[in-house]
Amino acid sequence: MSKSALLVIDLQNEYLPTGKLPLVNIEQTAANAVKVIAKARQEGTQVIYVQHIGNAESPIFQPSSNGIEFQDTVKPQANETVVIKNHINAFLNTNLKEILDSNEVTELVVIGAMSHMCIDAAVRSASDFGYKVKVIHDACATLDLEFSGVNVPATHVHATIMAAFEFAYAQVISTKDYVS
Repeated sequence: MSKSALLVIDLQNEYLPTGKLPLVNIEQTAANAVKVIAKARQEGTQVIYVQHIGNAESPIFQPSSNGIEFQDTVKPQANETVVIKNHINAFLNTNLKEILDSNEVTELVVIGAMSHMCIDAAVRSASDFGYKVKVIHDACATLDLEFSGVNVPATHVHATIMAAFEFAYAQVISTKDYVS
């Protein structure tokens, strides 16, 4: 029998409209995350939070800043695990894999931010490590990007990443489908 865990990645104040790196539609993403987390808790699924903390010179996620705190609506409960990361990938130089393996987790459900960065890195790594991965697409958020004079709206960034996941790395579903 497979055992699942919910990975809540970087739903921190830095990404709110009041933060230094506001994401498109972050409030709805957080509202969906609340539903996903509640469902996981109700089912007894292990909920693991990932918290990004940069170094003192970093312009975002500075240690001891309000930006590194979890958003009020999605804060971990006292009995839930928090993994601190200092890199984009939640598996890099953290004990995340050891936590998953020691709890015999074989399936990961992933939500959080940013779709094209930390979610992308974690999903691909988890898949490469052999975990079965499910991404709740509307409980993830990102922002508009620009490359070489081309502006890419957040909706396109997000859709591109989700399409790549669906192609080879994960099952991609909605909050509604997850909670029903």
